[in-house]
Amino acid sequence: MSDTPEVRPPAVTPMRVVIALCLLAPFVAMLWVGSYAKADPTFIGIPFFYWYQMLWVLISTALTMTAYQLWQRDQRARRGGTK
Repeated sequence: MSDTPEVRPPAVTPMRVVIALCLLAPFVAMLWVGSYAKADPTFIGIPFFYWYQMLWVLISTALTMTAYQLWQRDQRARRGGTK
């Protein structure tokens, strides 16, 4: 048994901040209704209100995948191994 305390990495890291932003961005975009509650501009005849929301489905998927990959990398770094 050693008398030196175990050194733990900080709970809030820049990578975890990026992960939080990736997961928070879709919520902010969808809750700010005033930014997309309009019909123009249309895209192939679809009002802005609808295609903006559908675009965020794709963006949210990409951001969630990015957050997951960053989380996996963060967990590997915390364990000290590269898998």
